[in-house]
Amino acid sequence: MEFTIAFVKTFYLAVKLGAPLLLTDIASILILGLIVGRLEKWKPGEAIYWSCMTVTTVGYGDFHPARGFSRFLAILIAVHGLIIFAILGSVAVQATLIPAETHIDVQAIRSAKN
Repeated sequence: MEFTIAFVKTFYLAVKLGAPLLLTDIASILILGLIVGRLEKWKPGEAIYWSCMTVTTVGYGDFHPARGFSRFLAILIAVHGLIIFAILGSVAVQATLIPAETHIDVQAIRSAKN
């Protein structure tokens, strides 16, 4: 249980430190989604829904850009999504390693191997 608590605290602190970057990415996704929505003549809610589905790579296909520039912006939105998930994934790995170093008894593992 100590490990889990340490993981959650470390993850929270790392996300808090990276919040400006994450929020900038999220804002970029929403703005680009609204631009695509305007180009494609979608309602703002539909554009935001579409950009969220594009970021998560779900892409149901109920909305899809038909214009070339809109498709280019869709690629940028997808790249921003990859950046967000890469940041969160690396934060999760780091948040696992830091508590692991404190909670794992390396000497006990080495002696168990012998």
